[in-house]
Amino acid sequence: MRILYFILKLTLNYTLRVFYPRLKLHNSPKHFFGRTIYVSNHPASFMDPISIAALRRPIVFFMTRSDVFTPIAKPFLWACQMLPIYRIRDGQESLGKNARVFRRSANVLKYGRGLLIFGEGFTDDVFIRRLKPVKKGPARIAFTALDNLNWEKKVYMVAVGANYSNPNQIRSDYLISHSERFCLNDYEQLYKENPNKAMTEVTRRIEKLMQEQITHVEDKNLAPFHENIMKLTRKGMNADNFDRSIGLKARWRYSQALANWLNEQNIGENEALAKLKDDTEGYFKLLKRFRLQERILFWKIQNPSGSRAKEVLKMIVLFPFAIAGVLHLGLPYILVKKWAEKSFRRKVFWGSVKLVAGKILMGLMNIPAIFLFYHFVFPSYWLALLYYVLIGLFGVAAYEWGLALRDFKLKGIINKADIRKFAKKRENLMNQIGEVLPVELR
Repeated sequence: MRILYFILKLTLNYTLRVFYPRLKLHNSPKHFFGRTIYVSNHPASFMDPISIAALRRPIVFFMTRSDVFTPIAKPFLWACQMLPIYRIRDGQESLGKNARVFRRSANVLKYGRGLLIFGEGFTDDVFIRRLKPVKKGPARIAFTALDNLNWEKKVYMVAVGANYSNPNQIRSDYLISHSERFCLNDYEQLYKENPNKAMTEVTRRIEKLMQEQITHVEDKNLAPFHENIMKLTRKGMNADNFDRSIGLKARWRYSQALANWLNEQNIGENEALAKLKDDTEGYFKLLKRFRLQERILFWKIQNPSGSRAKEVLKMIVLFPFAIAGVLHLGLPYILVKKWAEKSFRRKVFWGSVKLVAGKILMGLMNIPAIFLFYHFVFPSYWLALLYYVLIGLFGVAAYEWGLALRDFKLKGIINKADIRKFAKKRENLMNQIGEVLPVELR
């Protein structure tokens, strides 16, 4: 294990659990080694590799697109156990370089390490709960490696599903699911007879397994409808509208079940479902027009008195920790936010870039706090180091204090508004959901 990979694996685990406090690993491998190729979906750009590698035990090498291996970045990427993969768009002559990469991949597998490959090949600009078509690359890499190993070592493949409630939203939810592994050596005879057929069968098998690990809305045009239903029922993986008494795994299963049911429907022939789709879309457009949020409207319906005591208490309790968070992390947060949003046009990169860059900059800028604590608070470096580790939690306190203040203001506004029209529309929608959707999805 290369030293930078070890450092990042050790420290990112803490950072990611701060970023995603409701986090769960489902059927995660228990071993560090295993000669396994992990094929994952790719919904959130850089966030996917850093989180999947940091949060699970298996030691992996990443297959990464070659264009990021610039002269400056190459030593860093090498230290992070990344291997370049060349695509047709990189030029026909570049594909010959893959033979060398495949040999290195075979060597990785030979010594019991794993490979992490993103089967879709790219990330959507807008986060959508679906799996794009899986490329043949993982199967080609697997069989090339087995050829180089003379089929003497067993090589396995596992489907990985990265399930975010919202990958770019701090304090949201994240579930990583794994399929059971299957042995690629079982395809030896078929591969030797017809390599292309063997690669096609493995690709179809891993694609099906990947769909089972995530929420897969087959028609991306139905993705907003799927999200709107989850907001209203409060049972799914929406980041802002969910019932906290429902566990993350149950919400993930609900999100999957709803998507699978929608995939089976012909919305053009189902008038009731089509009407529900149009009515939910109209409802959320109405809320947007009046600058209302579904979660705040739901709160007001459930709490007619409009008491904001919870927000007040939260702000009082968190205030001293929030001040410490602002003092320690306010400046680096602003610098990283401005740099990331200016440097990366695609928003899909922002969450992961801010997480990693913020972790590094905030960590470096706060090293003097160790010595200041020792000299001015208490002469113990152990306590000073503990304080340094807790600085990240002070940042969380500052963020949560800001959310409490925002909600205090929003709830004050809705307390003064006449919400009867919106409440009636919401009630009608819930009645429609009860009539159209199966019992288990209402």
